[in-house]
Amino acid sequence: MHVVSRRSFLKSSAAGVAAGAILMDGAWLSHSRAETRDYFAAEFDISDALCQKVLAKALEKGGDFADLFFEHTISNYLILEDGQVNRAYGAIALGVGIRTVKGDQVGYGFTQELNEKSMLAAAATAATIADGSGQTPVQKIAKLSLSNHYPLSKLYSAVSVSDKLPMVQATNDKCFALSREIIKVNAQFADEQRRILIVTSDGVKAEDLQPKNYLAAMVTAERNGRKERAGYNLGGRQEFSFYTPAIVDELCSEAVGRVLVLFDAVKPPAGEMPVVLGPGVTGILLHEAIGHGMEADFNRKNTSTFSTMIGKKVAEPFVNIIDDGTNERLPGSINVDDEGTPGQKTFLVENGILTSYMHDKISAKFYKVKPTGNGRRQSYEHYVQPRMRNTYMLAGPSTPEEVIGSVQKGIYIKDVSNGQVNIGEGDFAFYVSQGQMIENGKLTAPIKDVNIMGNGPKMLANITMLANDLQMNRGGGGQCGKGGQGVPVGFGQPTCLVHSMTVGGVNA
Repeated sequence: MHVVSRRSFLKSSAAGVAAGAILMDGAWLSHSRAETRDYFAAEFDISDALCQKVLAKALEKGGDFADLFFEHTISNYLILEDGQVNRAYGAIALGVGIRTVKGDQVGYGFTQELNEKSMLAAAATAATIADGSGQTPVQKIAKLSLSNHYPLSKLYSAVSVSDKLPMVQATNDKCFALSREIIKVNAQFADEQRRILIVTSDGVKAEDLQPKNYLAAMVTAERNGRKERAGYNLGGRQEFSFYTPAIVDELCSEAVGRVLVLFDAVKPPAGEMPVVLGPGVTGILLHEAIGHGMEADFNRKNTSTFSTMIGKKVAEPFVNIIDDGTNERLPGSINVDDEGTPGQKTFLVENGILTSYMHDKISAKFYKVKPTGNGRRQSYEHYVQPRMRNTYMLAGPSTPEEVIGSVQKGIYIKDVSNGQVNIGEGDFAFYVSQGQMIENGKLTAPIKDVNIMGNGPKMLANITMLANDLQMNRGGGGQCGKGGQGVPVGFGQPTCLVHSMTVGGVNA
């Protein structure tokens, strides 16, 4: 057998590796220690001098600034269905994206080959956005010292399949054991470790190691010939040690409970009525219907309802909304964004007043403010956009019981799915996957087959009560889509009363 060194193997062809991979198992794929210091220099000979040469090429036609985004990502998926592991595969992404910015215009090139010739060719492509005299990047590159909100004691590439399989098998077995009505279980575990390096023409260098993972169960139940389906997942930027037997038990109990309650669910009446959003996962409404409208590119282009609202009231004084990259181990947490700005916390709405948008470097320059650390991209093949991280509403002064008790007739939403949002106007529609009726201030029958519709800015203005039970969504499997790109995000909120929303239930 011919032995190939780790560096030679990875340099040869990242695309070929991804196409033929089954499971990326073993420390030979990367350093066995979970370290980030000078990884790309050690593994791929990416020196400061080489970066400066490539940046100079990217600026040779007069761009305002340029940056390099190196990425090496290893992903694995293990899926058990019908009592056996029937899908197990992995992938590797390796390459560099090179961006040149002129005003608000972007030139972009990328390559999978981390050698000088290929990188200079990609930089020349990016440089064509400008047409003028060249600029010289700063000569001194300073590496940022970053906080770490998701430390790893062991890389996921060093976790064997034999370590993961018992957890997936236990998820399958536990779901079946919880109810005789469970007839099908899909259990899966997905993990990713993403190493990135950003080097900018203004002398910033930042390196990060970003894990992302989740354990999920999708279950189907049957009762009297009728079938229902539901699922649940837990994860984030967790260590592998997070996935204990207690986590498996919690996951399975929630997934099975969610599917069994659907057999007793009713369709609520249709019309305008008060809606109580439960804590945690319903923050997806905040994310979709409101959060996107506060991303700065939509406002810079005057396509968002919020484009003229900075400094103005958008909600009651007890409403505070934050977008945060510094939460511990949540999917949207980032030590540094994808253009070299350290992760940070940004108040979007403070005491009911819209105080900030979410900025990347381009929008920050346009608005003459500092970047907020929201410049994100799906991979080295994609350009940067202002994107959310972990977006949530702070707790209010009431108790959950007081919020629910204030409603005589309405619905309580525990979870939603399959949403559609018009970001410009903020109009939305979501399917309620888990919820209950509220009658005379009490939670009563579970509900199903109902949509809620409304307008994000109006929903924000119609929040009349907030409880003191802020929760963040604990899942790790979702991604946010924008401009053809997906990135991991987090969201959350406390129990929240929206005075009036349109419920598409059953007409009287």
